[in-house]
Amino acid sequence: MSKSVYSSIGRRKGSIARVYMNPGQGNIVINGKEFTNYISRKSLAIVVTQPLDLLDQRNAYDISVNVKGGGLSGQAGAIRLGISRALNEINEDFRSKLKEAGFLTRDARKVERKKYGQPGARKKFQFSKR
Repeated sequence: MSKSVYSSIGRRKGSIARVYMNPGQGNIVINGKEFTNYISRKSLAIVVTQPLDLLDQRNAYDISVNVKGGGLSGQAGAIRLGISRALNEINEDFRSKLKEAGFLTRDARKVERKKYGQPGARKKFQFSKR
């Protein structure tokens, strides 16, 4: 028995994406907006659809995404991870291709915090010997 709606969560930087997939015609809706309207940059649109294109599942599922936090790049990465995890849940045979492409790996990099006594995370104020 297979269920009709598959859900997963993807995270990147400060972004959290909740992805819901069900069999359909390939419509992608992000935060209630059409996919192309929400993600304006072509490069980020490619990032979001990479797992679907890799597995030739672009028109097989309708995808609904709720994403919040972070910027556009982080959100695109979070959506990609969420879609990859949902595809893995749908069919275990997809796992090897997704894993090989690196789509199931969580990108743990975050912005390093600013430290006190310094102008930034790593930068130091100019040192004067005399």
